[in-house]
Amino acid sequence: MEIKLLSAQKAMTLAKEKANSIGVAADVAIVDNYGYLKLFERMDNAFLGSIDVALQKAKTAMLFRMSSEQVGSFLEPAAAAHGLINTSGGLVGFKGGLPVKENDEIIGYIGVSGGSPDQDLEIATAGSIL
Repeated sequence: MEIKLLSAQKAMTLAKEKANSIGVAADVAIVDNYGYLKLFERMDNAFLGSIDVALQKAKTAMLFRMSSEQVGSFLEPAAAAHGLINTSGGLVGFKGGLPVKENDEIIGYIGVSGGSPDQDLEIATAGSIL
């Protein structure tokens, strides 16, 4: 199932509401199951450098159908797959990229950047379950 615009907008709204409630100006990217951008918003005062990070977190989660943080465990210097970090245009292996699920089915992916890794995860989590 592919993420529809209405679902992407709902995920975005939920993520932005969480960002506002915790006082984080975030960049939020939502991609489809093929990694193509479906929806993006840069909140007022969000860091410009976080634009690409948010998108890459969503794409990293999409490429491995798991959270970007889980992918990060394979990217650590001591991990056997450390070189994997340089594949697919660069992977981002820390908190903030998650699958978006609707009726327990993955329909897309969300990536958030702008706060601490824990804040990014909190914001992404808010937009990940529809």
